[in-house]
Amino acid sequence: MAHGPHAAPSPVLAVPPADPADAASYFAARLAFHTDVADVHAALTAGAADFTVVDSRSTQAWDQGHVPGAVHLPTAQIPRLAAEVLDPAVPVVVYCWGPGCDGATRAALALARLGYRVKEMLGGIEYWIREGYEVETWEGSRRLAPDPLTAPVDGGDCGC
Repeated sequence: MAHGPHAAPSPVLAVPPADPADAASYFAARLAFHTDVADVHAALTAGAADFTVVDSRSTQAWDQGHVPGAVHLPTAQIPRLAAEVLDPAVPVVVYCWGPGCDGATRAALALARLGYRVKEMLGGIEYWIREGYEVETWEGSRRLAPDPLTAPVDGGDCGC
């Protein structure tokens, strides 16, 4: 591989990084739209009441396991039921199955169109479970061990 000032850039830098000011704006905006399972869990564990968690999946999926304390509001029912189950003054954090599913994005869009302030929980219920956090199921509470490839196995802070 050629090195030096005339070498072709790696695939990583084939598109150059953004100007730092543009990058700061982008990442700040991204954080306005997303949160992660660790932050949601930490906030709920600390008793935070400044947001509502919404599971946008089907009833069958909800019964399989959901975030404790979440509100069940399937995406298709948001236009009809959101005003009955959500306080428009309280921000909403939505989730669905996982990173391969855009159900939470669709739910967030539907809620935003109704005037709700909303964030999407990155990773969905998949990463909630992979982190080793408790879920409520139709049979009761359940917790699996953290996935050693995706979460700190000691349950500690990941450092990020």
